[in-house]
Amino acid sequence: MTEVTVTKTKAANPAAPMAALFDLPKFELAKFEFPKFDLPKMDVPEGVREAAEKGVAQTREAYEKATATAEEATRILEEANRAFGKALAEYNRTALEAGRTNINAAFDWALALAKATSLNELVEVSTAHMRTRFEAVGEQGKELAALAQKAANDTVEPIKSGLSEAFKKVA
Repeated sequence: MTEVTVTKTKAANPAAPMAALFDLPKFELAKFEFPKFDLPKMDVPEGVREAAEKGVAQTREAYEKATATAEEATRILEEANRAFGKALAEYNRTALEAGRTNINAAFDWALALAKATSLNELVEVSTAHMRTRFEAVGEQGKELAALAQKAANDTVEPIKSGLSEAFKKVA
């Protein structure tokens, strides 16, 4: 049998060997410089300079006109939107009032039918009710159509005239 001898050595700092394993070699990037070219000094001809300045001035003027036109168009559209909102509110109020009137008439008709004592009276009440309802619904329809037409005119006319004027300024 052979005998194995174990010798105890002094323990080194355990973190040092592990850190050495993860050290990566340092690489440096190659130095690169752009070549320098000496450009000849050249004067821009006066005519080219004047044309460029004139082009810049015309572009600035066109931009200012376009900006003013866009602002005017925005203002016109905002006014038209407010007018449409008012007209729509008026149309809705009228439509709700017409609905309320029709519902009240239907309840009155139901009450009159309940009070009818004969078939003849039932037919007379129904005929009278239908006649008045057809007339009322016809008038309500005319009134709502007139309000819709007014809303369309109040909204479209300022847009049409205002935008055409605004765009004439640009042209």
